[in-house]
This record gives sequence, structure tokens and C-alpha cells, in this order.
Amino acid sequence: MSAAVRTAFDFTAYLEAARWRVEAALESSLGPERPESLREAMRYSLLAGGKRLRPILCLAACELAGGDADLAMPTAVALEMIHTMSLIHDDLPAMDNDDLRRGRPTNHKVYGEAKAILAGDALLTRAFEMVALRSPGVAAERLLLVVGELALAAGAPGLVGGQVVDLECEARQVDLDTLEYIHLHKTGALLRACVISGALIAGASEELLAALRTYARGIGLAFQIIDDILDVTASSDVLGKTAGKDLTADKTTYPKLLGLEESRCRAETLVSEAKAVLAPWSAKAAPLLALADYITSRDR
Repeated sequence: MSAAVRTAFDFTAYLEAARWRVEAALESSLGPERPESLREAMRYSLLAGGKRLRPILCLAACELAGGDADLAMPTAVALEMIHTMSLIHDDLPAMDNDDLRRGRPTNHKVYGEAKAILAGDALLTRAFEMVALRSPGVAAERLLLVVGELALAAGAPGLVGGQVVDLECEARQVDLDTLEYIHLHKTGALLRACVISGALIAGASEELLAALRTYARGIGLAFQIIDDILDVTASSDVLGKTAGKDLTADKTTYPKLLGLEESRCRAETLVSEAKAVLAPWSAKAAPLLALADYITSRDR
């Protein structure tokens, strides 16, 4: 990508516009669930704000592959629903046991543990409804591939498996390979699904899909490294969640294994490598390239 093209791309404006589109789609995604208390618990976490990076990655990948981002929006919403479910469940006392998320009490602190679990379950299943039943204009064979991607990301090969290993490794010595296994599954799997799902909706070539898998792996690990760094360097007010909880839980993190400076260098290297694989598509890849940079520059 030329310097002129890079200069012309206003990432701040892009990110804000995409976030507003996602927020509007999320707002209209929940129907009149009964009982009303379930709908309230679902909305409480789904509409709690946040960066919305996962749905935006999906939309950007769809556009890179030459598709219409509007067609990918139901899938983008589905991905945010899965992410929200994972946050609700991660915060539970039996998991990471956190009282604060996105600057306010966690779901189980407001609605109780049982309803928080059920709200997460409802969001997870609604995600598959969004793809399968609320995606007009997308070919059925493409939606089937997306359903498969989401299932892999949310299940034992992804989020669930990563969470289990994460729990098993608390208060234990963990090497770098195991740490990266956890994060490639717990964090990276859903980020990969975001990127690949958007591209699948657009009918991306195998060559582009392979490049996007490499891109997603790099930004997934970099995202978690920065999370680990912020956990020890930022305040709870800035993060919107409890700072220092990994240290309290005696979890192995990148700073614990590598130190802060080497951890940041590793994140920057991963992002550089992720961006490099998109060079052949650089004319259309400005949003994904900027999102990769944003991951290492964010402060929350």
C-alpha cells in the first residue's frame, strides 16, 4: 500500500462509523424473549458497550474479499453474541470470578449466577439463529461454512477447550507453548472465526482465506499479550474490569514469562507478520491493517 493510500484512510472515522452500525444491529437483534427477566439479562451484557472489534473484523474481512458488509452484519452480530456469552461465563465465580466488566457490575452480580449462565446460553444459541435464519441474501452453502466456523470457535476446539486448560493451569508453572495454546483457543479462535466468517460470506478464494488465517493467528496472540500487559499496567477504571486479577489468580501471563518489554516486542512482531501476509491485497486491506495496529496501541 502506498503512503498516499495509507494517509487517505481515516481509521478513527472508520472505526466509529463501524461501531455505530454494529451497535444499531445489536440493539435490534433481541426479540421479545420471555420471560422478560431473561431478555433484560441478555441485553445488559450485549449492549454494555465495548470496542466491538470482533464484529468489525468480520465486516472488514467481508469487504476485503469483495463482499457487501451489510450481508455480513447478522454474522457480525452473532460473533459479538458469542463473545458476550464468553465474558458472562468467564466472570462467574466458578471461572475467573470477577465483579466488574466494562465499567459496571458483572452479569451474575446483577441477575444471579443461574440467570447469568442462562443468559449466556441464550446468546450463544441466538448467535446460530442469526446466521442460519436472519442472513437474507447469503447463499446457503456459505452460511453452512460460517456455522461450522462458529461451532469450532465456540466449542471444545476453541473457547471451551482454551478455558478448560486455562483453569487447569492456575497456580502451576506453564511454558510458553502451553500459554499460547490457551490463548490461541480462548481468545484467538473467536478472532479467527470473525475474520474467516466475513471472508466466507463474500466467497473469498482459498489463497485469501489462508492469508487471513495467518493474519488472525497473529492478531489473536498479540491481542492477548496486550491484555496481559494492561492487566499489570492499567487501572480498573481505565480497563473497565478488575486490574491485576491474573496476578491474584496466580495465572501465567506473557509478562510473567517474558517480562513487559519483551512481551510488547513480541506483540509488535506478531502484528507486523500479520500485516505482511495481506500485502497482495493491500489496496483493500486498509481497515484490517489499521485494526492490527490498533491492537498493540490500545490502552484498554
